[in-house]
Amino acid sequence: MAEIVLGVGTSHSPMLSLDPEHWDIRTQADRDEPAHPYRGGTYSFDELMDVRPTAEFTKQNAIEKRRENYARCQVGLDALGDKINEVDPDVLVVIGDDQEDWFLSDVLPAFTVYYGATVYGEGFDPNNPPDDMPLPMVPVRSNYRPLQDTNHPTDAALGLKIIERAIEDEFDVTISDTPPHRGEGPIGIGHAFEFINRRILKDRVVASVPILINTYYPPNQPSAKRCFEFGRSIGRAISEFDRDCRVGVVASGGLTHFAIDEEVDRRLIEAMRAGDVEAFAAEPAHTFLSGTSEIKNWIALSGALSETGFQMNLIDYVPCYRSDAGTGTAMGFATWD
Repeated sequence: MAEIVLGVGTSHSPMLSLDPEHWDIRTQADRDEPAHPYRGGTYSFDELMDVRPTAEFTKQNAIEKRRENYARCQVGLDALGDKINEVDPDVLVVIGDDQEDWFLSDVLPAFTVYYGATVYGEGFDPNNPPDDMPLPMVPVRSNYRPLQDTNHPTDAALGLKIIERAIEDEFDVTISDTPPHRGEGPIGIGHAFEFINRRILKDRVVASVPILINTYYPPNQPSAKRCFEFGRSIGRAISEFDRDCRVGVVASGGLTHFAIDEEVDRRLIEAMRAGDVEAFAAEPAHTFLSGTSEIKNWIALSGALSETGFQMNLIDYVPCYRSDAGTGTAMGFATWD
């Protein structure tokens, strides 16, 4: 029988691949956004500066602090890769969200399990970037795409088992065995998944089962509690899978962004540490908007591991501020074993 041997949670922000001196490339997007969600309200960039402690954020946004935080994040990412190498799972079940990579508003599933024999990755040549791409962004794209067009190996049989168990558990999952096509060719799997292949695994080939949750786009985002229960179904499917294999489960994305909220992060990290489904259920829906919604991928991971007895090891929590308004991404790196 299959056995879960490891859980991994990681952020996948562009800031993890972008030199701290160039984080302001992302800050400009914060300035342009008219409606940042924050604690039940929505605010422009300037309005955030009126309702948040600007002086403290100014300290956190200093270049020396940016560099320190960036270095800590690289240590966290490397620790995750080292842990996966040490445990050496046969398969990784990767839970991420799709940000209009595969799915648009014509078809937007809440839960999708991919069970094709391979999954396509669209290549990117860092030596020949698009003319309109700022050079500092080249390393970011390099960590979100394989260096050449690639058919990543997947575990179709385990994917099918997860689908069958989900249906038994009354989850009406969408299934896919072929990447969607637009134009002349297939669409590559999204950055939530390629970041694991490129930055965490450093191109080491490990078969995967991609699972996509619509955390971002209304009106059909599943609730945090529903994500936990879906994760529990994934964990049970793995434990029932009739093949000897060692399985790791990975959550890609998060934590709070683009208005960082350390209080929310720490509250939800403790809930994940305890496997406290009631705490997830009690969290207001407005917490899980915009980029912060990716925490639901971690909550699904918590559900998948809820019957293993594994303990969470928080390698690091690094709130990376990039503006005096407190925008940026709070990075998290954790293992369960």
